[in-house]
Amino acid sequence: MNQDQNVLQQTHRKRNYKPAIIIITIIINGLVALLAGLPGVDNFTAFDVKILPMLNAIFNTFTFLFLVGALVAILKKNVTVHRRFIYAAFITTTLFLVTYVGHHFLSESTAYGGTGFIAGVYYFILITHIILAAIIVPLALTSVARAWNMENERHRKIARWTMPIWLYVSLTGVIVYIMISPYY
Repeated sequence: MNQDQNVLQQTHRKRNYKPAIIIITIIINGLVALLAGLPGVDNFTAFDVKILPMLNAIFNTFTFLFLVGALVAILKKNVTVHRRFIYAAFITTTLFLVTYVGHHFLSESTAYGGTGFIAGVYYFILITHIILAAIIVPLALTSVARAWNMENERHRKIARWTMPIWLYVSLTGVIVYIMISPYY
């Protein structure tokens, strides 16, 4: 660590983000769980809600690409570029969440129509995606909070888990969309 970073780290006031992380995690995961059980809005005609799953996949694709960019940047020790890619990933993840919640609020869930081995693959990907998507919320928020607090070693330790899980969740979100899109 150079002298400027050392001075900045010593003078930086650490904030306690834990309550916010807990509240945001409960709200996001609770909202998604609640929407999974709702039937959708009857006779919604303002726009074709079938476009929302495609937007979800697009946002997940950008999140995946931004995370790969962040990973490459940090491996090259370019913290500034890494940070920008992470912020971009948070933006596209937030846009994904908005379109995901909108779609599940406005329409019924779509049943997967595949059978046999491919159905097993689909459900394995879907179930692991759902579980890890719930887990990634507090992991990603904690990772960024530790970076903001300049807790670099603690940030690295959690980011080693956060990055591959977030990459998996964003990639499998696209795969789930591709596999279920014929049934919309």
